[in-house]
Amino acid sequence: MKPERIILVRHGESEGNKDWSTYKKVQNHNVKLTAKGIKEAEFCGLELKKIIKNESIYFYISPYARTRETFDGLIKSLGKNNFRAIEEPRIREQDTGHYRDKVLYIKNKKEMEKFGRFFYRFPDGESGADVYDRVSTFLETMHRDFQKPDFPKNVVIVTHGMTMRLFIMRWFHLKVEEYESIKNPSNCEFIIMRKNKNNKFIMAGVI
Repeated sequence: MKPERIILVRHGESEGNKDWSTYKKVQNHNVKLTAKGIKEAEFCGLELKKIIKNESIYFYISPYARTRETFDGLIKSLGKNNFRAIEEPRIREQDTGHYRDKVLYIKNKKEMEKFGRFFYRFPDGESGADVYDRVSTFLETMHRDFQKPDFPKNVVIVTHGMTMRLFIMRWFHLKVEEYESIKNPSNCEFIIMRKNKNNKFIMAGVI
């Protein structure tokens, strides 16, 4: 049974968002939320509660520390037990390689802007196309989950900005140029897709 909504949530402000030098000391997957990021996650949960109310939820969560903490903030504000949750490594952040050297990272970012964000592959890392491929296999799993009896009415995917954009690209079969024109969501901004009368999902807003 298809859910009524699919909601994609970007994590709250992380220590890396606030101070790039964090990546010199902490592995990317271990970067945590700031105090502001924790509050953003809790506020996001309150906004989701207005939409979802008491309906059931199935969470897919990137295994990074900042997405796990965002999920904790959402649940705190939602204040409910009517949910299921699973960590899903395929919706993790893009691997940008060994970028603890900020000068090298900036150089690679400039190359990416010239080459194109979708096809450019960071040295020892991934391209947008690589992330697109793993998001595609995640969608196959998600569609199989939809067939389970009593599947929840809402899906909430707690992930990262680029992954959100590539999910939208894959779902709606956007062209590369259309993907590259999509702005990265802000911390704890979320995208709502809802099922229409034809049983297909449409974009219902960005909050």
